[in-house]
Amino acid sequence: MSEHVSLMANKFPSKLALLHPVRITFGELQDEIDRYAHGLSRAGIKNGKRTLLLIPPGPEFFILTFALLRVGAVPMMIDPGMGLKTMGKALATVDAEAFIGSSKAHLLRYILPEAFKTVRTFVTLGRKWSRRGYCLSDLRSDQTAPCPPAHNHPHRTAAIFFTSGSTGIPKGVVYTHAMLNAQISLLESEFKYHPDEIELCTFPLLGLFSICIGQSIVLADMDMSHPASLDPKKISANILKNQCSQMFCSPMVLNRMARHCNANRIQFPSLKKVITAGAPVSMELMNAFKQCMPSEAEIHAPYGATEALPLTNLTLSDLDGIDIAGSEGSCLGIPLKGIEIKIIEITDEPIALWQNASRLGTDDVGEIVVKGPVVSPEYFHLLLASSAAKMMDQDDGGFWHRMGDLGRIDASGRLWYYGRKSQRLITSEGTLYTIPCEAVFNSHPRVFRTALVGIADKSDQTVKPVLCVQLEAGNKRSDRAGLIQELLEMGAANPMTRTIRTLRFPRTFPVDARHNAKINREKLALWAAQRKL
Repeated sequence: MSEHVSLMANKFPSKLALLHPVRITFGELQDEIDRYAHGLSRAGIKNGKRTLLLIPPGPEFFILTFALLRVGAVPMMIDPGMGLKTMGKALATVDAEAFIGSSKAHLLRYILPEAFKTVRTFVTLGRKWSRRGYCLSDLRSDQTAPCPPAHNHPHRTAAIFFTSGSTGIPKGVVYTHAMLNAQISLLESEFKYHPDEIELCTFPLLGLFSICIGQSIVLADMDMSHPASLDPKKISANILKNQCSQMFCSPMVLNRMARHCNANRIQFPSLKKVITAGAPVSMELMNAFKQCMPSEAEIHAPYGATEALPLTNLTLSDLDGIDIAGSEGSCLGIPLKGIEIKIIEITDEPIALWQNASRLGTDDVGEIVVKGPVVSPEYFHLLLASSAAKMMDQDDGGFWHRMGDLGRIDASGRLWYYGRKSQRLITSEGTLYTIPCEAVFNSHPRVFRTALVGIADKSDQTVKPVLCVQLEAGNKRSDRAGLIQELLEMGAANPMTRTIRTLRFPRTFPVDARHNAKINREKLALWAAQRKL
């Protein structure tokens, strides 16, 4: 991946790679990467060394990530917002050998000692904590000569990125060098990333890819580990001041921006492309933000996961002519070039061979499985998890990945999303899928969003469906009886939701730490179970 930066530095040495909060050219970025690559090697952080990187988004994040890749070390990245206990369990599975972190992050060595027991090399952005280890300035070498990149096999581990942990303990996903290069290629060919773009970066990992393609990036003025705390005024100012032409963000961020900008009549004439991912994106949200963009601009909503990204693309233009209101599920678009997507019969059991999977036909609802160059081969040091998620293909020696998502493929080849497999409800009256059921109730004007959960009904030992409802901001809690009646009537009128007869109204929904968009229905189910049915 670092070779892409070298290529851009040779082509555009004076062009700005970072525009905000500091200005760094591609030539200067390349020089700093080389200096730190020499220093990392001197400190023993070399080819194959697993290195946990826990530093805030900023110039050092990009420089050190590319420097680690330059020397062939394996950067490992995890979201600190997931909580200490969860992060400790996740880190304990990967046996980190080096740790580069902020002074605050180094506190974790004492809070979570088991997670750092294999670490032998410590680097601190600020003052080092003891004689042992290095501070960042120690690693900035005086050597200005280019540091030759490590020569690694395309299918060797390049990096380990952790899943968000929205449905369980986060898992370390192996990214190979070939996988990273394939992702860069798809961004260029399918999403038309090109060097003359200026991107507003709200998610630092995606910023790495933008720099590889030669784009200038503006780091959004927000806490990227807690995106729900963003100030839309600051993000708007970032876009307008720097004339950003491209933005990647989660649907939650897009929703906050759309509401703020439409209420204040803010327009972004420079913004030509928005990519939003991390959770299902409604046509209503896409239309709401499109009002802030030029008429020729486009909004993309790709589908994927940490284990496989990107897989499909859906644009607002693609939705023209599709009967979204009359369809079940959330439309995800068609597979990208080189990506195969199939639907298999739902089962919670491992399937060792692709040839043993029961494949389903057009419009049959089942589990989504994928194959392609952007799909991770395994979870690091998690044999059982890898066995549950991977199916070897005897025909070509490759493998298929089980997404853990449910959906169907229509006659036009479009993929439709029905929700997580683990969150489906198997009741005495049939199986309920979260996304299509929730869509029925989300159309109510007083409803912000809903979440379908199941709790054990002790009276007959079955699972009882419960709809959790979050109201639009500013809605008074008065006339609750009338709202409940309206929602129950909406549910009863649809064969898919007629068995949903219990509603609950939490003030907020628990969401994932990474995008603040995926609803944690498992936590909601525990909350609902504590309320009297």
